[in-house]
Amino acid sequence: MQSTSQTLASMAEACLSMQQLKIIHGRALRSNLHHHPIVLAKIFRFAAVSPGGCLRYADRLFSQIYQPNTFFYNILIRGYSKSSTPSRSVRLFNQMRRNSVDTDGFTFTFLVKSRSRMRIHSSSIMASDEIHGAALKLGFCLHLFVMNALIHLYAARGVPASARRVFDETVGADSVSWSGLVAAHVRAGELELARQVFDEMPDRDVVSWTMMVSGYAQAKRPKEALELFMEMRDAGIKPDEVTLVSATSACTSLGDLQMGIEIHHYILENGFGWMVSLCNALIDMYAKCGCIDQAWLLFNSMEIKSLITWNSMISACAKHGNADDAFMVFAHMLDSGTRPDKITFLALLTAYAHKGCVDDGYGLFESMQRDYGIEAGVEHYGCMVDMLGRAGRLEEAYELITGMPIPCNDVVWGALLAACRIHGDVEMGERVLKKLMELRPDKGGYYILLRDIYVAAGQRAEAIEVRRAMDVNGATKTPGWSWVGDEHSPHHSS
Repeated sequence: MQSTSQTLASMAEACLSMQQLKIIHGRALRSNLHHHPIVLAKIFRFAAVSPGGCLRYADRLFSQIYQPNTFFYNILIRGYSKSSTPSRSVRLFNQMRRNSVDTDGFTFTFLVKSRSRMRIHSSSIMASDEIHGAALKLGFCLHLFVMNALIHLYAARGVPASARRVFDETVGADSVSWSGLVAAHVRAGELELARQVFDEMPDRDVVSWTMMVSGYAQAKRPKEALELFMEMRDAGIKPDEVTLVSATSACTSLGDLQMGIEIHHYILENGFGWMVSLCNALIDMYAKCGCIDQAWLLFNSMEIKSLITWNSMISACAKHGNADDAFMVFAHMLDSGTRPDKITFLALLTAYAHKGCVDDGYGLFESMQRDYGIEAGVEHYGCMVDMLGRAGRLEEAYELITGMPIPCNDVVWGALLAACRIHGDVEMGERVLKKLMELRPDKGGYYILLRDIYVAAGQRAEAIEVRRAMDVNGATKTPGWSWVGDEHSPHHSS
């Protein structure tokens, strides 16, 4: 028959919520077993590190422990390393040292994880962390898991030189060590060096493959991302959720519908079809590859929809010119209790721009700020300027820009200049170019837009003068520069 302490410890081990834990803790108090080492350890561990725990409760428990040992410090440091206040872990470590409590390898592993999640502004600390120095001083740099944590710390900060230094000092480097070094180069944007390390790896695991595939996809090198993804499959490595999202994103960038369909089939065949992130990526891929019907099928089949899901479908409808469908999806989104964000409203404004509903667009723009408390960003203003410009309401667009409560950029002014060209408004074009010359005197595409406005108006002398001003300011024309209203940004092709 179990003793009371064993029963309480077992109950705490099987606990699923703080409500249950408080009942167990109450029983321990009544039985005078709340300081029993095993009972206390089980209760404390749940509160500090379990998904259903409560760090504040763990902190109160910790403050009541007489001379907490290494175990209790480590558990609380671990809890804070995963929290929104990871800096608390460092304060606990300093308290630990002041109280002469022994540290161990776990202390530093959890501590380094905390440091990797803290915002560091000093470049010297970014490159050489004080916790790294403490680990060296106390002799924990022979512990592989401590060294791996340090490599990943510098990787998270994008400091590959420091990550390499730790890697070179690591005894018995394993796949985690190698993956950390790959990650450091990827985070720093050094894809060639990352690939070199990746190719030298004695054993490549799914983490390292995914790191490289994602790195290529995020660096807008989708062809290399897909080539490596196919190599990964050929090597018999089963991709995970992150790999598949990155590969799908690469298909989207390339417009490779066939490969996207293959990845979709792989997702379904391997039981990943329930993952919301993958469905979101597939909706985006199908929509941007022109298969809006397939995007709808996937969207309607999803039992759980995230904010990204709703935004992806609204954006898909808007970009395909199906404004009414975009508004319908938005209505369903609100009915579901999902709160819209800036991206939602940007997509809806795009839909209004396509439909030419300027007044409705204005109403939405004002509602976004008034009813939802979402401050308009420069992208929203750019969309409104594009919408007004298409409708020929250039003076209103000008007043909107000059009344912006946030700094404007050349992209928004460029949208108005493009509208001036469409509507042949010379006077407004001159006013806009003055603003653009203050922001981007080196961008030749804007001068050429005004020159074209002059040419269309038969003002040859003014057109020649604009060309001369372009040369004086050293502005160069980007090949194939043009304004594309759907994306609210200038595009160019070589």
